Amino acid sequence: MADLKNRSAYHDYFIEDKYDAGMVLLGTEVKSLRDSRVSFNDSFCFFNKGELWIRSLHIAQYSHGTVNNHDPVRDRKLLLQRRELRKMEAKIKEKGYTIVPLRIFFNEKGLVKLEIGLGKGKKQYDKRETIKQRDTDREMKRYIK
Repeated sequence: MADLKNRSAYHDYFIEDKYDAGMVLLGTEVKSLRDSRVSFNDSFCFFNKGELWIRSLHIAQYSHGTVNNHDPVRDRKLLLQRRELRKMEAKIKEKGYTIVPLRIFFNEKGLVKLEIGLGKGKKQYDKRETIKQRDTDREMKRYIK
């Protein structure tokens, strides 16, 4: 599985900090992730009793799974160090901050990791400015080659 990125997160948010978090998964979820069967649509992170969870991350059911197959959109617990959790919880209490998933990948030990970002929402004119900047960068690269 290659890195699966949440491109819309960079379009909708200014990402200030990034963290790599582990995820509590079932066996069939890991097998579906290896087949790249995941969707970030409308997924977000939230705090519940001091723990960080991700909601609406759709991991498709494993095709060869039996009755032990998983629920595709269940809430999944994220694993971070306690000081990182406290820092993020204090930050999202400020107005406009949220925690969004950026990419999902396997590390060198074969464990599933989720890169999450502390983001501040963009306004419509900021999004247009980002698109304009990306287009000019693309044209500059085209002329350089």
